[in-house]
Order: sequence, then structure tokens, then C-alpha cells
Amino acid sequence: MQQAEGTPGTPVRRGRGRRPADEVRADILTAAGALLLREGMAAFTIERVAQEAGVSKTTIHKWWPSRGTLALDGYFHAVESTLAFPDTGDIAADLTAQVRAFVRLLTGTPAGPVIGGLIGRAQTDPDLLAALLERYSGPRRELAVAAMRRAQDRGQLRADADPEILVDQLWGACYHRLLLPDQPLTDAFAGRLVANLLHGVGTG
Repeated sequence: MQQAEGTPGTPVRRGRGRRPADEVRADILTAAGALLLREGMAAFTIERVAQEAGVSKTTIHKWWPSRGTLALDGYFHAVESTLAFPDTGDIAADLTAQVRAFVRLLTGTPAGPVIGGLIGRAQTDPDLLAALLERYSGPRRELAVAAMRRAQDRGQLRADADPEILVDQLWGACYHRLLLPDQPLTDAFAGRLVANLLHGVGTG
């Protein structure tokens, strides 16, 4: 029986003719994200992505200088909708929902080991590190900081609170438990993390 086009792990067959660049790029990112989450970084190669996306390696190299940068963009393409930042007007509910979604992604899907591996690889891959800061952690930080500044304008957070530090306290704690798992990374932890941040731990 002939496998259906688009079955995971099989190359996608394309018709003749030049396709729009945006379409080609989207196909590459979809293939990269699917391969990465399905088989992990060890099996991730530009050759495999090219085969599954139905493009040449030369086409991929026009946009991505290394295997690591392609993996990062494929990862974010695959998880972007899960990591969308809610904006209901209630900062406590929004932070709790977002941090819990992040924790569930890290612990309930292959995304956790993948992003952990990418962070580790970025320490010796300058292109990947630059891409990580520019296209993943930087934009996500900006979304969180913007949400907190809106909450300050609504009077839900203290005006003298530093949103940049609040981001480090919340998501930094999650990354710490992911990379140094001496304590569990759980849904309950995510909820307590936000509660501790918003209500404080001092007695004064």
C-alpha cells in the first residue's frame, strides 16, 4: 500500500514549478519541528529535514546557517501556539495560565528535552546562541514584560516592580528545574511560583 503524502518520516512530494518563498519556508519549519519533537536532536539533520520538506539542502542553507539554528526555529514553530501569552486583563490568571502551559509543554511532551538540549548546545554554537536570544527567549521575554507593564498600568502590580526581574523569577525557576532536576517541575509548582511572586514571602 502506498503511504499517504505527509506521513511523519516520509518525504513530501511536490509538483513542478517554483513555490512562493513563504510557503517553502513554512514547509521547512513544519518538517523541522515535527522531526525534532518526534526523534530528538540526535536524529536531527539538515538532510532529514530537506527530505521531509521536499526541498534541497541548498534551499535550507539560504535561511539557516547551521543545524542548531534550524532546530531552534523548527522548535518554536511547533510550540508557538502553546506558548501564546493570554491577555484577559487579570495578570494573576494570565501568568498562572502561561506558566502552567509552559511547564506542561516541558514535562508532558518531547519539547522539554529538546529545549534543554538546544540551550546546552548554544553554549558552544555562537549562531545558535544568537538565534536563541533573538528569535526565542528575547521575543518571549518582551511579551511577558509587556503584559506586566499593562498590569502595572491597571494597578495590579506595584509600580516600582521590575518586570524584567519578575520574568527571571518565574521562567528562570522553571528552566532551573528543567536543567537541574533536583526538584520536580509540576503544575502545582507553577501555581505556587506565581502565587509566591504576586503575594510575596515577607512578613513586613
